[in-house]
This record gives sequence, structure tokens and C-alpha cells, in this order.
Amino acid sequence: QVQLVESGGGLVQAGGSLRLSCAASGRTFGTYAMGWFRQAPGKEREFVAAIGRSGATTYYADSVKGRFTISRGNAKNTEDLQMNSLKPEDTAVYYCAARLTDGIRWSDKREYNYWGQGTQVTVSS
Repeated sequence: QVQLVESGGGLVQAGGSLRLSCAASGRTFGTYAMGWFRQAPGKEREFVAAIGRSGATTYYADSVKGRFTISRGNAKNTEDLQMNSLKPEDTAVYYCAARLTDGIRWSDKREYNYWGQGTQVTVSS
């Protein structure tokens, strides 16, 4: 089992940047593929980005491709999401997630076994 804690959210102007981090407990972090999802008020939770166990494979939603970068540090049990060129429509609660499977159905939230509590990102216009 793994526990996830997000940090780094906040308020930023459109065009700005934020870096989210996810700290994972446990000694088996490297056995999990990781992802980020987000949920805006009144909307479904949607996929943002994912990264495989080794960090060699990444996958992004079309809406963030070229602006967001996902990374992980297995030695430090951390996963990060660098968000650049932020837009008001990026405003949401961002969730870190971990999954036991790797390499398939990256955007399917049902594939993710563990979730963090979320961190708020607000982008003003």
C-alpha cells in the first residue's frame, strides 16, 4: 500500500507556471506507475498525465501536451508535474495517483489504485 500527499498548488496568473509534487510513503514506490488527474467544479475527474515505473514512458492529455511535464524520482519517492503556460481552464483540484499496472489505459482512472487528497490550482485571467 502507498500513501500520497500532494503539494505545490496555488494561485497564478494566466501564462505563469507552477510545479506540483507528490510524496509517496513506503519502500515500493518504484513498483507503481503514477499519474495526475484534475477535477474542476461540476465536472468529472479527468486525466492529465502519467509516467511508467521507470520514468521512461510518459503520456499526456491532449489539452496539456507541450505545456506540462511529468517526472519522477524513485530514490526520493516523489512525482512532479511541471505546469507552464497555464490557462484559466487549467483551474482545478489536482490529484496524484498510483497504479499497479503499467503501460495500458493510462487515462482510465479505474486503473489507479491509490489517490492523494488533492491540491488546488487556480489560474486567473
